[in-house]
Amino acid sequence: MTDSTEPQAAAEQAAAQQPEKKKARDLNQVIRYTLWSVFKLKDNLPDDRAALAAEVDELFAQLAAKDVTVRGTYDVSGLRADADVMIWWHAEDSDDLQEAYNRFRRTGLGRRLEPVWSNMALHRPAEFNKSHIPAFLADEAPRDYICVYPFVRSYEWYLLPDAERRAMLAEHGKMARGYPDVRANTVASFALGDYEWLLAFEADELHRIVDLMRDLRPSRARLHVREEVPFFTGRRKPVAELLNGLA
Repeated sequence: MTDSTEPQAAAEQAAAQQPEKKKARDLNQVIRYTLWSVFKLKDNLPDDRAALAAEVDELFAQLAAKDVTVRGTYDVSGLRADADVMIWWHAEDSDDLQEAYNRFRRTGLGRRLEPVWSNMALHRPAEFNKSHIPAFLADEAPRDYICVYPFVRSYEWYLLPDAERRAMLAEHGKMARGYPDVRANTVASFALGDYEWLLAFEADELHRIVDLMRDLRPSRARLHVREEVPFFTGRRKPVAELLNGLA
């Protein structure tokens, strides 16, 4: 005997999924630029760093009023010898991000930092899986740790049949299913710099990012990656806490 509640349950499940599909479709129409900016200390910071932090916090508040969102400030010191601080911000207009970057560099903290690496990208619909939306664009809460890196596909990749590329990307996605807590942000960077894509993984535990990256190594899609360095990894911290921890 068939349970009469099964069709109802299926319908309710389909209805529950519909808003998500609509949301993904709507978000794929959104123009949103994002920027990762990495700096290193070039001057010693004063013992009392409260004023430096307060000035930056005030700037970030002013930027938020103009729809420039600072998703996080990150302590990347020690993981590399050439970097200490990373800022992740996003906005509807690339000009607003450039203005924000330069306003930050004019602050007391910004004048004590030297740029190391800064790259901009833009959300575009995923090549085959249109439901793949960057975590930041879906308004997911930022996680405690981040790993940011660029990558460039092989010359052959874009000449492969769609079915072959789709199969490799599907395999890649399946290999990541054991890491639902690691949130991906893949954004296009064609013509905005030296790379084709920028990718940021976010997670509340750093070892989860490490394990995911290791487990993705056997993916066939990696045969079609020409470049995927540098890596910038660190913990998300409020500005004051970040500054107090630096040398």
